[in-house]
Amino acid sequence: MRSDGFDFSRVEALSGSGQQHGSVYWKRGASLVLEGLDGGKPLHKLLEGCFAVPDSPVWMDSSTAEQCQRLEEAVGGAQRLADITGSRAYERFTGNQIAKIYQTSPVKYSETERISLVSSFAASLFLGRYAEVDYSDGSGMNLMDIQTKNWAPPCLTATAPHLQAKLGNPVPSTTVLGAVCPYFVSRYGFSADCKVVAFTGDNPGSLAGMRLQEGDVAVSLGTSDTLFLWIKEPKPTVEGHVFCNPVESCAFMALICFKNGSLTRQRVRDESAGGSWDAFSDALRSTSMGNDGNIGIYFDVMEITPPAVGVHRFNKEMSRVASFSRQVDIRALVEGQFMAKRVHAEKLGYKIVPGTKVLATGGASSNSDIVQVLADVFNAPVYTIDTANSACLGSAYRAKHGVEAKRGVSFADAVRHAQEPKLVATPGPGAEQIFRPLLKRYAELEEKILEEARK
Repeated sequence: MRSDGFDFSRVEALSGSGQQHGSVYWKRGASLVLEGLDGGKPLHKLLEGCFAVPDSPVWMDSSTAEQCQRLEEAVGGAQRLADITGSRAYERFTGNQIAKIYQTSPVKYSETERISLVSSFAASLFLGRYAEVDYSDGSGMNLMDIQTKNWAPPCLTATAPHLQAKLGNPVPSTTVLGAVCPYFVSRYGFSADCKVVAFTGDNPGSLAGMRLQEGDVAVSLGTSDTLFLWIKEPKPTVEGHVFCNPVESCAFMALICFKNGSLTRQRVRDESAGGSWDAFSDALRSTSMGNDGNIGIYFDVMEITPPAVGVHRFNKEMSRVASFSRQVDIRALVEGQFMAKRVHAEKLGYKIVPGTKVLATGGASSNSDIVQVLADVFNAPVYTIDTANSACLGSAYRAKHGVEAKRGVSFADAVRHAQEPKLVATPGPGAEQIFRPLLKRYAELEEKILEEARK
């Protein structure tokens, strides 16, 4: 940016996002290095020797199954841990990574002065001191009580000793942490008055970038399908995640991932539409909303939500059938995928309210017939948005909101001049009357599949 001639002195505030769950272990004495950064040298040279753990664990690490089991047992089970922290124990979550480091590398843990998330690590560089963890990213650690917004004592105790002192106290996501440190003023020309707003995780950052509001849901239709929800009264379960909302302190966000996404849609397209998306769309248009009561559940690979596998087809009498016609198969796939999303969203506390919007992103969001089914199943209008770099855009929105929040300005008001999403589909007449009983049936069939798998 400097080589392109960007004028950093014009920046009034900044924020950022980092991959969720990753952790950084600052070595004892590193705070003094941060406080005295020399603007004439690059950061990677200045920070050599500042880390007790040279290779930070990130979200792709799944080696902590033992620590997850211990944590759940310590607090009274998976559901109890979800009630406290918003999620059952997950291998990638920071608390379980910390527990593993303490158990396998106790010397490195004892040398650690401060543990940062990726987000608060980056904020620390701009501040020239250890930055606090924000509520939203902090709720993806299996360590924070999402209701009190403090570290949960039973989780800390089960993870590692002296952990609260190493984490510091979490802060609201709208907190102005301070001004940029002299390093960035001298090296890049930032104003000494430029404010640093608490950084957050990439998923919370994306929620801000998509400008979700109460009752909204964002559906990312990719290789895996992901659901972002804005909720007021969360009901954590052992599936999905509930985080503190990054732009509204009294609200929450939920995140649900479905592994069988675009690859499953492509497989059914190839088998039932001759590999043609046009034929796939023709099949959706030639079949009726609700598919005459036929329901399909298509888990080509082991699903995350729920943990099940296989292709399951049921007729309107709830009896299994071996196959559908090609057109019915295509509609059963699309309706089934979207009914699963609404069923599991409502389990977590999602409610459709007046003004609810569905924001669709990802490859399949460009197919008008697929998004029409989405509108029908959720009984809400569907909009598309350009979410390239949504977490980064959300950071800019949050920086603006952070400096205005002290005056009581809401996030929606702070970003009211941003580009509006494009309306692409509205629910058809009678959609809710058709899908409300189908959603109930879908939930019952999914539970039946899980029971059969457990036998």
